[in-house]
This record gives sequence, C-alpha cells and structure tokens, in this order.
Amino acid sequence: MPRLRAQTTGTPEGAAFLLVPVGARATALGQAAVADIGSTESIFWNPAGLAELKHTQLALHHYADFFGTGDAFVIAMPLAGLGTFTAAAYIVDYGEVPITLPGGGGTSGSAIARNVALEASYATQLVGGLSAGIAYKLVQLRFDCTGECPAGSTMVGTTHAVDVGLRYVLPGAMPIVVGAAIRNVGFPLQVNNQAQADPMPTRLQIGVAWVLVRPVPDADAFDVRVLADLQGAVGQGGSSAATLVGLESGLREVLRVRAGFAFVDSRQRGPSLGVGVKVGRLGIDLAMTFFPSDAIAEKDPLHVSLRLDF
Repeated sequence: MPRLRAQTTGTPEGAAFLLVPVGARATALGQAAVADIGSTESIFWNPAGLAELKHTQLALHHYADFFGTGDAFVIAMPLAGLGTFTAAAYIVDYGEVPITLPGGGGTSGSAIARNVALEASYATQLVGGLSAGIAYKLVQLRFDCTGECPAGSTMVGTTHAVDVGLRYVLPGAMPIVVGAAIRNVGFPLQVNNQAQADPMPTRLQIGVAWVLVRPVPDADAFDVRVLADLQGAVGQGGSSAATLVGLESGLREVLRVRAGFAFVDSRQRGPSLGVGVKVGRLGIDLAMTFFPSDAIAEKDPLHVSLRLDF
C-alpha cells in the first residue's frame, strides 16, 4: 500500500497525500497560503479565499514527485450576491506494477495504485472584510487492475472529510490579511478492516499576509508581500507546530516572483522558488522545491499551474 509520511508527525495517517502541497503559487510561498488572496488554489488551503474571486476560473495543477504525479482540475464560479461555488478533482498516481504469473510465465496484467479526492466548496463574504468558506471532500485509496488479475487485486477505501476556513482583511492604508483553516476533518480511511483504519491528517493552520510595499494606485510599480503561517496537527499528541514563510513581489499580476521556506518535520521541509506570468486571461505559475536529497528522491518536485479566467 502506498503511504506518505504525514507532515509534522511520524504517526501513520490515512490520506496523507492531502498534505502534499497543491498549486505552484502556494508551493513557491513555502505553503504559507492560508491568508493568501483568492485563487482556485484556495480550495486546498483555505476555502474562504475563494470568496475573493471576481471571475469564473478554470485551473489545472500538476506536480511530479518521487512517489508519482499529482493532477488537480478546479473550476470556481463566483455568483454576484450568492458567493463562490467551486468543484475540484485531485488524483495522485503512484504508477503501475506488473503482475507476474506463477512459475515465471511472464506478466498477466498491471496493478495501479491511486489516491482520489473529489471536492465541492462554497465561500462567501460576510461583513466588512470577513469571508468564510467550507469544502466537502470524498477521499479514496484505490487499487485497480488491468488484464488478468488474481483475487484481491482490486480494493477501494473511501472516507469523507470537510475543510472550514475564515479570512479577514484588516482596514488600513497597508492592509493586513489574517486567515485560519482547519482541514481534513473526517472519518478514518479504512481499506481492509476497521482495526487497520488510519485517522485523517487533520491540520489547523493560521497565518497572516502583509503588504510590505504597496504600489502607487494606477501606476506600474512593484509591490512586496510577506506571508507567515503556523500549522499544527490536530489530535496528534506531542506534535510541534510547523512554521511556513513566503515572500512575493511583482508587477501587478503580469509578473510575480515568489520564494518561501517550509519548516516542517518531514521531507516537505525546505526552500522553494517560483514565478508567475499572466497574459490576458491566461496565467501560468511554476514552482520548484529543494528538499534534502535522500535514497528515494531522484529529483526535486516541480509544480505547474495553468489558470484561465472568463
């Protein structure tokens, strides 16, 4: 069974793939994304951020890591006076393993291991600068098989979880944004039996985003933002909080340069760099994380995000 070690804790957790950062923008910022401005990536970090979207947005997020590849497709639709409705499909593919026939008679098929998360979210602005969001997710660990497969080759474990988040923009000449979200609150993931069920990787994350340098209105000038988050495991005794920091600068949305560092107790610890470019309605974000090399990591993870506004 493919299992990723969850962040900030050595305790086995079901669906730990939900802790792998999704979205090149958030990844480049060291995963300090709970107070970030609205984009489709917010469904994976703080659903309240989706309330800031002004246009319908389609997005494709992809990453390649040592354990496999991850792909997420997101569509977000803000409706005037009603809030923002968002749907996402996220699949982690661990690759295929040949099934060998007894006696060295070749292969009869392939076993395919995947994690799947289907999400639906709603976010709205409440009063003043306060917004709230909630996301429901159906989570599966799947073992599928192609060709001639022995009994027991196909298994599916299914569970359910929710994310809840808040985001508040403080008034002022240089606005400060505060965000908080609790993610992956749900039932244990069970594949074989209840005794082997693993708890969900529930995380509480709070953070702030501060515009350190604000551009002059109606002028093509650079801005600078600083982001900092604290992330802690919920229900895991002895786990210490992880610190996530990010720095971003650029010329409006035309060009963005990002850097960050994730101080987490796992392989996800380390620095990150990224860049974003937007031409018309199309935006492209790239991010690279530089984790410590080890026996299983052949390359540093690369994240790519494509966004299209309507």
